[in-house]
Amino acid sequence: MTDLWQRNKALVLAGIAAVLVAMSSVVIVPETQQVVVVRLGEPVRKINAFKPNQEFGSTGAGISWRIPFVEQLVWIDKRLLSFPMERQTVLSTDQLRLEVTAYARFRVIDPVKMVKTAGSTDRVMSQLQPIMTSVLRQELGKRTFQSLLNAERGAAMIRIKENLDKQAREYGAQVIDVRIQRADLPAGALESAFARMQAAREQEATTIQAQGQKQAQLITSEAEARATQIYAAAFGKDPAFYDFYRAMKSYDATFANQANKGSSTIILSPDNEYLRQFKGR
Repeated sequence: MTDLWQRNKALVLAGIAAVLVAMSSVVIVPETQQVVVVRLGEPVRKINAFKPNQEFGSTGAGISWRIPFVEQLVWIDKRLLSFPMERQTVLSTDQLRLEVTAYARFRVIDPVKMVKTAGSTDRVMSQLQPIMTSVLRQELGKRTFQSLLNAERGAAMIRIKENLDKQAREYGAQVIDVRIQRADLPAGALESAFARMQAAREQEATTIQAQGQKQAQLITSEAEARATQIYAAAFGKDPAFYDFYRAMKSYDATFANQANKGSSTIILSPDNEYLRQFKGR
């Protein structure tokens, strides 16, 4: 047995080496991965690279080949990836400080370019995170806090996504979406914001009331002036009637005064001029 091993040792070792070389030559690429083959430090080809609108089963996934020990493999995720942005303080145009947390989703669409510029998806994320922070702070700093609560927020996110995507293309990546997870006021700022809103509403209410009072005074003055004109025109046609009317108003104010409640006594002579309208014509 020993003699047999000694005679066939070289052949057995050569067979084992051949098997190992054959196994290392085979590459099995799943649907979720894309591979860049690097030969002597230079990317030479890609396996199962991303293509738009390509369905699973019709890609280049499966068994492939490489030259052992000469060609190295760089594995890159083909699926959508995401990276978060650290919580940042953003100053809105209405001078409110917001605590913003956001994230971005991206996909590697040019794996060869990504390997040349970044080397890995982790490196791409580390490069894009500060860019995203800067773009988000600049874009949100152009808007009010109220705009982040309505449809204008969607327009801001589109602008942020477009600007970030331009930077991501330099690394062979495509930014699919950027979203804000939270946009909160700092601790204690909410009460201050409510106080400012209440003060603004009270000031607005005071202004409206003042304008209403001014308009009411103008209307009352115009009405009184118009009434005076009408009375003057009517009484001017019949001075005797005007005298009678004034006397009746005076009698009513004097004798039927509710404030007296019947406790006042007035003594006048029948010939008193004040009672002339009681005598008739």
